[in-house]
Amino acid sequence: MYKKILAAVNEFTNSEIAARYAIALAKSCQARLSLVFVAEEGINKDVFRHAESALERLFIEAEELGIEVESITEKGDPFNKIFEIVKKDKIDIVFTATRREDIQKRFFTKTLAREFMVKLPCSVAMVRVVRMGRMHPKNILVPLRANMTNLEERACFVAKLAQGFESTVTLFHSPSPLTSFFHGEIHLKPAQRERHIPKDIEQFTECLNRYDIHHEKKTGYGSVSRSITIEAAHRRNDLIVMGESERSLLRSIISGNPVEDVLRETPCNLIILRPEHEHR
Repeated sequence: MYKKILAAVNEFTNSEIAARYAIALAKSCQARLSLVFVAEEGINKDVFRHAESALERLFIEAEELGIEVESITEKGDPFNKIFEIVKKDKIDIVFTATRREDIQKRFFTKTLAREFMVKLPCSVAMVRVVRMGRMHPKNILVPLRANMTNLEERACFVAKLAQGFESTVTLFHSPSPLTSFFHGEIHLKPAQRERHIPKDIEQFTECLNRYDIHHEKKTGYGSVSRSITIEAAHRRNDLIVMGESERSLLRSIISGNPVEDVLRETPCNLIILRPEHEHR
């Protein structure tokens, strides 16, 4: 599914770490990797050197793994230049790192990483780096919810990333509590939660089974974002992979956004995937 992967690199360490997730995916997919740095007008010389050094380290690392890799340095507006490369080279997925403003602002507020998420004509993996030194995850936590789209691509992304790092996978679902007119919220017992797992989560599991990836299933309860971060902290997961929120803007303003909450509170590195590919 992924034949051409692009990693957006800049002078910050978190972008270099995000690019290493792209390297792992490129290795397991046998895909071509483009490492791209776009220098804005008036860039400081030291900033430019930091970014160029990161490109060189990543290029050497990818080349040593037998990946077909290229390093690209452009000048101009980062979004426009990367958009042009994505269109011209028919890139399948772009990796980008969050910056401080992505965490501090609401999810619908305009930042570079979120422009990528909304406007690029390909899949996007936005990486939040929390632990600089935990780049080879032993276990990947994958929160799942009802009404997911692009199940095949989501499963492929998780499976190929797990293969690249030789990781195990935990599939995690936290169902919303049932509501009663007289008793308010009713939280289900573990056995009841298992019976209420949505059908599309089972379909995701079937897709994942095709890749022969070792995984286990777990369920939680309570606030979705809180149960995810508690599970990750309790089990000492190294990486969370979750899909972008499909909530409407109005609903996000009124009731909050679970993805946004996890983005701020995650105890480990986090990848938010916006899948764009239908089943092929």
